[in-house]
Amino acid sequence: MAITFHKEGVSPSVNTTQICAWLSSCITDLGYDLGELSIIFCNDEYLLEINKKHLNHDYYTDIITFNYNVEKKLNGDLFISVDRIKENANSFNENFSVELFRVIIHGVLHLCGFNDKTKDEQKEMRSKENHYLSLIN
Repeated sequence: MAITFHKEGVSPSVNTTQICAWLSSCITDLGYDLGELSIIFCNDEYLLEINKKHLNHDYYTDIITFNYNVEKKLNGDLFISVDRIKENANSFNENFSVELFRVIIHGVLHLCGFNDKTKDEQKEMRSKENHYLSLIN
């Protein structure tokens, strides 16, 4: 189906063709069919408002994922704070694109049923992230 990209007050330099090809492959590998996936790039304040309104959380985050899956058809919205990605990339001494890809696949993994509440879940999530990051062309 389709992966669409939107920008709310930010203009990140991203290769959408590369992201689409990579994510399509990852989603298939995870046992899902691609439905409609929207990736919305925004700033900290925009995502903070979503976090407050929809999750009752009053803190900054790098991604919020809304799951609209129907059985094994992946549908969802990934709201990504470009401000957080930049800050995290600096904190972890990582390339911006690598950190962005990590956050994107993190959101997709959530859509596929993976969680990161416990230490074991976090370990599995990080392992999956690293695996899928290794597949980027």
